[in-house]
Amino acid sequence: MENLAVIGSGPAGLTAALYAARADLNPLVVAGLQPGGQLTTTADVENYPGFPEAVAGPLLMRRMREQAERFGARIVNDEVAGVDFDGERRELTLSDGAKIEARAVIVATGASARYLGLPSEQKLIGRGVSACATCDGAFYRGQEVAVVGGGDTAMEEALFLSRLVARVTVIHRRNAFRASRVLAERVLAHARIAVLWDTVVDEVRDVAQNEVTGLRLKNVKTGALSDLAVRGLFVAVGHTPNTAPFRGRLEMNAQGYIVTRGVRTSVEGVFAAGDVQDPTYRQAVTAAGSGCMAALEAERYLGSRGG
Repeated sequence: MENLAVIGSGPAGLTAALYAARADLNPLVVAGLQPGGQLTTTADVENYPGFPEAVAGPLLMRRMREQAERFGARIVNDEVAGVDFDGERRELTLSDGAKIEARAVIVATGASARYLGLPSEQKLIGRGVSACATCDGAFYRGQEVAVVGGGDTAMEEALFLSRLVARVTVIHRRNAFRASRVLAERVLAHARIAVLWDTVVDEVRDVAQNEVTGLRLKNVKTGALSDLAVRGLFVAVGHTPNTAPFRGRLEMNAQGYIVTRGVRTSVEGVFAAGDVQDPTYRQAVTAAGSGCMAALEAERYLGSRGG
């Protein structure tokens, strides 16, 4: 029987593991399908405190893991396929059928950005293709970029980028935005934001530079192809929280994010941290902060039960 199981090994999971290990809870971390989380696909991270020079995402996550392990966190490279949270024991079933029982659990499985699914896009993620303007926008100061999407997130990304870059082109496959009226009007009225309606990205181009140099676009009504020179492509078509194993076990909202009160879930002794319960901020630093909170709450929970 484990004292504490942490599911996920991004900033939230590893910060939770660090705090729990230092509290002598001897946490077991199930690393998940993508050990290290979304930052492992980010070439440079400039906005994580403590790194005045950019740090490579994979390096940052490796250092977080080493720090947690230094204090005694144990990490297994597996994935949780199902859970049973009935009763006092929390049971996790791993992808190979093995089972782990724990007195408390922290869910930190994150969320996955939705991309367009183009092969040319996938190979350039972290090299000009991004799903987070607040994370990566500063790399494109004074340059031209594009945002794909028509909802509130796309509008917010475009408006944020407009403060940094020379020009933003919003690409939307319909002839009207789905976004709230206020945000849509701000985008349409902005001098540095252009909109291409009825248009999709057909190919992301890199011209043998291994970084984005432009886009091939397709008009969905006429089929006409055109080129757009940009150095960055921000895909803002939503995120999917990684909550499949917890459906029917934990309270979730309509989008599938775990509902929390602080970091407490609907099940006593089960806590959630990071992007899996945060559809708003989605930053490494906020995920790490909530991981700390979850570990402290787990420590109090276990302490109240003689753990």
